[in-house]
Amino acid sequence: MVATITGLRTFDIRFPTSRELDGSDAMNPDPDYSAAYVAIKTDSPDGLEGHGFAFTIGRGNDVQAAAIRLLESYVVGRQLDGTLADLGDMWRQMVHDSQLRWLGPEKGIMHMAISAVINALWDLKAKRDGKPVWKLLADLSPEELVSLVDFRYLSDALTPREALEILRRAEPGKAEREARLREHGYPGYTTTPGWLGYDDDKLRLLCKQAVDDGFTQIKLKVGANLEDDLRRLRIARDTVGPDIRIAIDANQRWDVSTAIAWVRELAQFDPWWVEEPTSPDDVLGHATIARAIAPVRVATGEHVQNRVVFKQLLQTGAISYLQLDAARVAGVNENVAILLLAAKFGVPVCPHAGGVGLCELVQHLSMFDFVAVSGSLDNRVIEYVDHLHEHFIDPVTIRHGNYVAPTAPGFSASMRAETLAQYAYPDGPVWREAS
Repeated sequence: MVATITGLRTFDIRFPTSRELDGSDAMNPDPDYSAAYVAIKTDSPDGLEGHGFAFTIGRGNDVQAAAIRLLESYVVGRQLDGTLADLGDMWRQMVHDSQLRWLGPEKGIMHMAISAVINALWDLKAKRDGKPVWKLLADLSPEELVSLVDFRYLSDALTPREALEILRRAEPGKAEREARLREHGYPGYTTTPGWLGYDDDKLRLLCKQAVDDGFTQIKLKVGANLEDDLRRLRIARDTVGPDIRIAIDANQRWDVSTAIAWVRELAQFDPWWVEEPTSPDDVLGHATIARAIAPVRVATGEHVQNRVVFKQLLQTGAISYLQLDAARVAGVNENVAILLLAAKFGVPVCPHAGGVGLCELVQHLSMFDFVAVSGSLDNRVIEYVDHLHEHFIDPVTIRHGNYVAPTAPGFSASMRAETLAQYAYPDGPVWREAS
């Protein structure tokens, strides 16, 4: 019997993180971390499913789930093996749909919906192959990896031939880098101390704990009030000492001129980077800020909507660190393109992971990058937050400030069945009890 994809089911899953102000920042003071979650079912004898999700922060998660359901006709009824054998073609069919494309193009809710479905298919493919996604990608040939990428709109900055050259240059030493990754893990940094809603005592306690846990970089949210930021950064710097990197994150709060003036005030505390200092769409604004605040660096990416904007940020020298997101652009395929762009321009990738399940996903992309694309760990770290990992079947593991390389097959995206039941919105027990 030829196995087929038989179903696509979505779930509106929300966690009441606003109650403790976990995830709070200058632009999002009361987020409820949420996942528009999808399960792709098959009639394969092994009974495996592919899981993925789009991350939101509460209201509108139902709209995101509805967008994912619009993609059901693209996957249900298809032969399983043929679909998984050519996920480059699957990506192009969805992204290039002429009617869906009008809703973007290649941005917003539909692009994130495609991400959830594409990532779920990669999760399914990796489970069938018995490998974690990072290893599955690293084992592909340069030609197979290039076939995943849509080079339309990119060829003025990166051609297929250049992409092949990048990947072929990385082939020597792959086995040694994989062994190092398995033994030592991948460096992380923690945002856990820095949520804007935490009081000074909690900030101080969590900064100390971060250092004790082996992290060499922390991140603080800024941008609501300058005097508060000065006080909080002074507390953090006094607590962690001069050798721990402190990044700051404004979450798009400022105009360009405000960003420049504000960061100059905070520069006395030696911030390692400022993240999202202005609108994620303002490429030239980021470039202006970068020139004005140097040597403080600029990082952005969690709200960058597609590979084209990343291309422009790199071309203009607007960022020192590229923060790709596993669930905002259209999934693994587009993130392979972004990793190749970053390698072409020599910019370190430090993924965004401040959201439910994002740590679980992005670790695979960074580990693949190290083994098979950039071949480097220099100035590369993955964001870590200590929230909500218990809801995943294969949660991240942190050891001495490093991500431990996943070994379980898949994309680490599968939530526990009891979580899907308890946190379903609005009828799950957690939300019924709160109403």
